Amino acid sequence: MVFAMFKLSVCILTFNSSRLLREVLPPLLRLADEMIIVDSGSTDSTLDICREFGVTPVYQHFVTHSQQMNDAIARASHEWVLCMDSDEIMNHEMVEAILKLKQNAEPVESAAFCLSRHWFVLNQPVRVIYPVSSPDFPVRLFNKNVVHFNNMPVDDSAEGYSTTHILPGEVRHDTFYSLHEVFTKLNGYTTRVVNHKDIRPSISRGFLSAFGAFWKWYVFSGAWREGKVGVVTGLYATLYSFLKYFKAWYKKA
Repeated sequence: MVFAMFKLSVCILTFNSSRLLREVLPPLLRLADEMIIVDSGSTDSTLDICREFGVTPVYQHFVTHSQQMNDAIARASHEWVLCMDSDEIMNHEMVEAILKLKQNAEPVESAAFCLSRHWFVLNQPVRVIYPVSSPDFPVRLFNKNVVHFNNMPVDDSAEGYSTTHILPGEVRHDTFYSLHEVFTKLNGYTTRVVNHKDIRPSISRGFLSAFGAFWKWYVFSGAWREGKVGVVTGLYATLYSFLKYFKAWYKKA
């Protein structure tokens, strides 16, 4: 059977993303036969920057990351999509690998491709950031007729594929760029988990979970070797583990 070369829709989610957008967009524009940017109400210069690059974002109210990404995918004209966030910067090697992939025979529909994603916290590479190790390998390039994002309120992922392949190159995930951002995301993530998942309300379980998280994500992971940033990632895991139970307890009370 002969397969045709395929076109690619690149889907990006933005919200007050001006910090990195001028680094994020250029490599993706090299890959995109169609660029879809779904914005959830930016008040900074995000929309203006997108227009500088010739892309007009569409607005979608944010509920969860998975819902937002699935909405972007639904807008794609092409079957194959690449899904990215606005704090993920693709390096040259991966761009070239995807361009080469596009020049070859179209993959089978059930195949999906993973990115090697390296996490940065406060501008420093880290070993772990709850609940993942770095690098992680999320599925981001796939056929939209087969694959979609699950409905997890936080830490969602693509599902539906049968085989995966890791693309050469790296993506720099430049997240948690300030202490304020760390605690803002911590608060937002734990609130969404409580609102969308069945968390058993328990203060005692919160303390036990936090204790375990501290040992796993700070001591045993080796984050203690990373100085202040290691303390931040360890504290993040500890507070996340406690707050989801505390907020569930407070909500029920």
